Amino acid sequence: MTGEKSMTSEKSMTGERPSQPRIEPIDLVDVADDELRTTLASALTLDGRPLNIFGVLGHHPKLLKRFNQLGGFILNKGLIPERERELVILRIGWNAQAVYEFGQHTLIGLRCGLTDEEISALTKAPRDHEWSADDLALIAMADELSADDCVGDTTWSALAARWSDAELVELLIVA
Repeated sequence: MTGEKSMTSEKSMTGERPSQPRIEPIDLVDVADDELRTTLASALTLDGRPLNIFGVLGHHPKLLKRFNQLGGFILNKGLIPERERELVILRIGWNAQAVYEFGQHTLIGLRCGLTDEEISALTKAPRDHEWSADDLALIAMADELSADDCVGDTTWSALAARWSDAELVELLIVA
């Protein structure tokens, strides 16, 4: 994908980006603890292995368990439709240059109804794609939170016209 930013950048604002994981994900084969094995086995997988985020969080089993509860709730029982949720996550991931997050949620986003064209458009200026007004408000929210940790009044008003207070809270948590 091309866009305004390159996710292949090797430098961050604080220096070189690591090219290898700093903490290796736990492999299910190496897990002796039954509860941790069960938790990892029930996590989202790719090719039969827990996604790396879950393998890394496995180094802190109590945190992994709570993270799975929150993430599982948002992914499976949240109020926000999955397509809109993934639109927000992908735009935040792109803005943060979070290569892993953007990659994982590209796969999830495709399963949730986003198109290749829409995912590519999330890497560019919003004016470069014909988004609905509702989608533009979600993208603006993600951009404003990424830039300033605050959603502006105009964007908030656009979001509040569609989403309930509970849904707005969930959108902020998703972001």
